[in-house]
Amino acid sequence: MSKTTMFEAILVHRPDTPPTQLVLLFHGVGAQPQDLVPLGQALARQWPTACVVSVRSPDPSDLGRGWQWFSVIGVSEANRPARVAATLPRFVETVRHWQQQTGLDAANTTLVGFSQGAIMALESTQQPQPLAAAVVAIAGRFAQPPRSSPGRTRIHLMHGDADPVMPTRLAEDAQRQLEALQARVTLDVFPDLGHGIDPRVLDAIARRLQDGALAPAGPAG
Repeated sequence: MSKTTMFEAILVHRPDTPPTQLVLLFHGVGAQPQDLVPLGQALARQWPTACVVSVRSPDPSDLGRGWQWFSVIGVSEANRPARVAATLPRFVETVRHWQQQTGLDAANTTLVGFSQGAIMALESTQQPQPLAAAVVAIAGRFAQPPRSSPGRTRIHLMHGDADPVMPTRLAEDAQRQLEALQARVTLDVFPDLGHGIDPRVLDAIARRLQDGALAPAGPAG
């Protein structure tokens, strides 16, 4: 796969002046970057000086449509961590590519992932060096329980309590595990929401990011 193909994405918004923040959106398995453009447009309205990019996953999906970071055919609790670990370097390289393109660093980067995109974004917080000041994980999970503190990276978990794909307990478990690691973490649970995004999620993301996630992070505490 060429670098050009690997970094394919939709540039949802780029300000006329040099951007002050980078927001990267990561879609779910079998989906495409167009699916998160409305979310990106909503975030761009909130932060017009941010560069907002909806990133395409690198591989054609085994589901017969859309794209993926890793295959979910036959995925299990036992083999999911290895599948994520195998593709995580590409995720890290993708984030760093867009940081280089915009001249911004981790302190000015926010990762927003849905479903499989959220898995990748969450697992990236287990890297020795932080990739972002904040991660927003919608209807996602860690591939395995977090093993180390995400340091200065803030983590905002968003989950519907009627999600049939990823049970809410996965987000609740992640919150408890991250709190035990003294991480900065929040959890918003939305009644009657399945595996998706609705206006309540958009409002919660805006609220959480307005609280400081789009500003350079300070020391963890």
